[in-house]
Parts: sequence; C-alpha cells; structure tokens
Amino acid sequence: MDKNELHRMIRVDQAGEFGATRIYEGQLAVMGDRGPHSAEIRHMAEQEEGHRARFDAMMARRGVRPTALQPFWSMAGYALGAGTALLGPEAAMACTAAVEEEIDKHYSEQLDRLAETNSDPELEEMIEEFREDERAHRDAAIAHGAEKAPAYPLLSGAIRLGCKLAIKISERV
Repeated sequence: MDKNELHRMIRVDQAGEFGATRIYEGQLAVMGDRGPHSAEIRHMAEQEEGHRARFDAMMARRGVRPTALQPFWSMAGYALGAGTALLGPEAAMACTAAVEEEIDKHYSEQLDRLAETNSDPELEEMIEEFREDERAHRDAAIAHGAEKAPAYPLLSGAIRLGCKLAIKISERV
C-alpha cells in the first residue's frame, strides 16, 4: 500500500472521529444532563474524543493533512446531533446506531485492506481497537431504543447514506 492510500485512510478516519464528537456535542447541547440517555451519550463522546486525539497525533507525526471540509463537517455533525436530539432521545440513539453501523463497515474494509498488504501495523491496531468501541456504541444505541425512533428506517437510511458520502468525499478533499 502506498503512502497516499495510507494518508487517505488516516484523513478520513480523523474526519469521522471529529464528526462523531460534533454529533454528540449537538445532542448534549439539546438534551443536556436531563435526557434519559445523556450519561451514555457523554461516555460515547469521551471515547470519540480519545479516538480523534489519537488520529490528530498520528496525522501530525506522519504529515497527513486534514480534510479541507473539516469546517463543514463540524457544522453538519453538530446540526445532525442537535436535530436528532430535538426529535427525541430515541432519534438521537437512531443517529448513533446508523453512524456506527457505517463506521463499522468502513473500518472493517480498511482492516481487510491493511491485512492484505501488511503495510501499517500501528494503524491496523488502532482501527481495530476503535472499531470495537464503535460496535459497542451501536449496540448501546439499539439497546437504548434507537429502533423505536419515529420513521426509524427512513431516518437510519438517510443518516447512513450521508455517512457513506462523507467518507468518500473526506478521503479525497
């Protein structure tokens, strides 16, 4: 695997972790500590912040530029988090479940690519660790009522589509 492909992986993963922190910030801004799932959201937000910090450090160490769309992802993530929280706690959980489902797939594809090329054990280990956290977030969101959100299939599908697009764009821009 060449350096450009590795840089794209790191760039998109950092952008995703950054976006996740913004989603949770938006949710918590609406729900505060009164929401029925606020403690769970706060815990997930702390984990995402740790993921982002580790990708930030890797980017600095390896000279990887962030996506040029970071300001847009900041606003979009916050708006998505706040918007789903305004729909209710189940919609906030549906957002988490949808995002984490796509991130699980994305990280799994990256792990397959890294394993076949055996090109970056450090990145592979980090992605594997983070994927397990993302799976736990998805499972927690479902356990906290994600599938009870109004129009769950539509909401989930729209969020998942947005994630897929954000991944493809952030790899390149």
